[in-house]
Amino acid sequence: MSTEIVNVCEYEEAAKRKLPKMVFDYYASGAEDEWSLKENRHAFERIRFRPRILIDVTSVDLSTTVLGFKISMPIMVAPTAMQRMAHPEGELATARAASAAGTIMTLSSWATSSVEEVASVGPGIRFFQLYVYKDRNVVAQLVRRAERAGFKAIALTVDTPRLGRRESDIKNRFSLPPHLTLKNFEGLDLGHMEKTSDSGLASYVAGQIDRSLSWKDVKWLQTITRLPILVKGVLTAEDTKLALHAGAAGIIVSNHGARQLDYVPATISALEEVVQAASGRVPVFLDGGVRRGTDVLKALALGASGVFIGRPVVFSLACEGEAGVKKVLQMLRDEFELAMALAGCTKIKDINRSHVQTESERLGLTSRL
Repeated sequence: MSTEIVNVCEYEEAAKRKLPKMVFDYYASGAEDEWSLKENRHAFERIRFRPRILIDVTSVDLSTTVLGFKISMPIMVAPTAMQRMAHPEGELATARAASAAGTIMTLSSWATSSVEEVASVGPGIRFFQLYVYKDRNVVAQLVRRAERAGFKAIALTVDTPRLGRRESDIKNRFSLPPHLTLKNFEGLDLGHMEKTSDSGLASYVAGQIDRSLSWKDVKWLQTITRLPILVKGVLTAEDTKLALHAGAAGIIVSNHGARQLDYVPATISALEEVVQAASGRVPVFLDGGVRRGTDVLKALALGASGVFIGRPVVFSLACEGEAGVKKVLQMLRDEFELAMALAGCTKIKDINRSHVQTESERLGLTSRL
């Protein structure tokens, strides 16, 4: 029997066999009952295509532009923390793979490689994901370092004033393995995570991350950097309008991989509400649950300018290092190109709302837009 991995989901099964339980559970788990974790996938499954036929699809162009940067496809790498737990090269391998694929990598604040180390692997378009610490000097210093290292945007995570209750981390007494540090904070005595009686990460967040974060801080960030700011963690029209008012350059519809508040909608279910509220003023992106090229097509048909993938990156990294991440990005690219062709789309601009039917439309609860 062949053990060749032929789709993204199979990397998760392979990573589960390979990684220590504490590490796999940290990457794979969601909050509390994990309803939103399952829903992030199931919601994609409830959307149907309305393909167009007899269109010349000899040539299909996947390229697009994000914040003025030309990339090979609207599939980008989401920020995932502590990648050296998955593979010794961690974020450096991911950065090389994203660059080779001609797409954007987002580096986590809680990376096990620093912004400078990631920049040193060579050219590439990279964004920096930011958590706001209680000490604003730490934040300002980190943003300046990211700027100096050539990062092109800040993805500000806004859904984590406190860490969600991730029960597998509590059971496993999750802590960063002692040979690793949160490299961006190493010189600030904030790089280590103490072992605790529950989740070491939850204790770290409680001690360091600013619970008072508000919209005024989004404006403050713009006073310390010229980089565009993407607000990551928006799920409603109300917050979309506030993000626009606060000067966001873009919005990432995200429920933090279903690791924060359980029973929030899947991101693909929240997407259209956010897109309509944004009214084309800024690009809207999505992360959470993307495992197939068809998922990418569905997200773009519902108005996303692109998607970010997180867990598929760490699982493929765990299995095969840089080559694994390259393979996952190529798999999604190939599937997306095929889905576009079979739906009758030859370029990204061809993809529109008429290509999909949502569950509520199918049940006659709403008319198609």
